[in-house]
Amino acid sequence: MSVPFSEKMIVASEDDVMLARRTVRLLAESLGFDPFTAAAITTATSELCRNVWVHAEKGTALVEQIGSNGRTGIRVELRDEGPGIAEIDRVLSGGQRHGGSLGLGLSGSRRLADEFRIETVVGRGTVVTVVKWKRPT
Repeated sequence: MSVPFSEKMIVASEDDVMLARRTVRLLAESLGFDPFTAAAITTATSELCRNVWVHAEKGTALVEQIGSNGRTGIRVELRDEGPGIAEIDRVLSGGQRHGGSLGLGLSGSRRLADEFRIETVVGRGTVVTVVKWKRPT
């Protein structure tokens, strides 16, 4: 029996964003995710990592292979100790755009994920967790 994949990485630069994106894409491909599902979790990861880098300057990304009830999935947890999000409802409603990204941010990442959780405290930081499940073939 193989050990499920789990890797924690620093997010503090554009290179780190690209490494996290590549890690998720390769994991999705190795698990047999269809191209659409692989692209969804890869894009969400990229956008969320960019948020960490732009708004908090530094954080971590934990990428994990998960399983439940015979399903296979990928969970990505982004954690930072940045400024937190004061107006979380407004940010989650979309329409925010910062240079250099696709403009999907939190709201787009939430739509791309099968499961989405956010915890934020102003002045202390934010934790965002997304899960994408492999679609049955």
